[in-house]
This record gives sequence, structure tokens and C-alpha cells, in this order.
Amino acid sequence: MKQLKYIVNIFLIAALVALVGCASTSKSEGTGEYIDDSVITAKVKAAVLNDTNLKSVEINVETFKGVVQLSGFVNSESDISRAVEVARKVNGVKSVKNDMRLKSN
Repeated sequence: MKQLKYIVNIFLIAALVALVGCASTSKSEGTGEYIDDSVITAKVKAAVLNDTNLKSVEINVETFKGVVQLSGFVNSESDISRAVEVARKVNGVKSVKNDMRLKSN
């Protein structure tokens, strides 16, 4: 009987450690959040590529805890505005950070 309690306690401790290890902090995200952010990133990339008003394929998308960061080079200010607008409309996006730059001609 003592062995059974010992094994159950070891199992509970291991489960608790696993749960704490998957938790998010302010600077890192948990497993579920990482998967959610990957989905958001894919949706934003698809929305940007499918938008007929955007002429640039050089827009990079990264997501952390629902905050999307757009970077890369575009042809005009209107492309920047349009990319931000498209990203904001994607389900799950909390906010959009713009780090896009204009191409120098």
C-alpha cells in the first residue's frame, strides 16, 4: 500500500511539473498559445497574399500572443496601410505592429 501511495505521489508531482512547464510568461508563450499564434500567422499571410490591392510579396508576418508584427519592404504607403488593415481583420489578431519599410527606387 505504501508503494502505491509513493507511485501516485510521484505521478502527481510529474504531472504538476509538466503543467507548470507549459505555462506562459510575459516573455514566452505556452504550447497552446504557440499553436494559436502559428494559425494566426498563417491566416494573416494568406490574407495578405490573397489581397488583390497589395502588390508586395515581401511582407513578413510574425505573431506573439495574438499581436501580429508586419515587416518587410513594400512599394507605397498605401500598401503599408492596406496590409495593416487586412491583418487587423483576421480572427484572433489582438493588435498589429507595423515595421514595414518603403522600397528605395
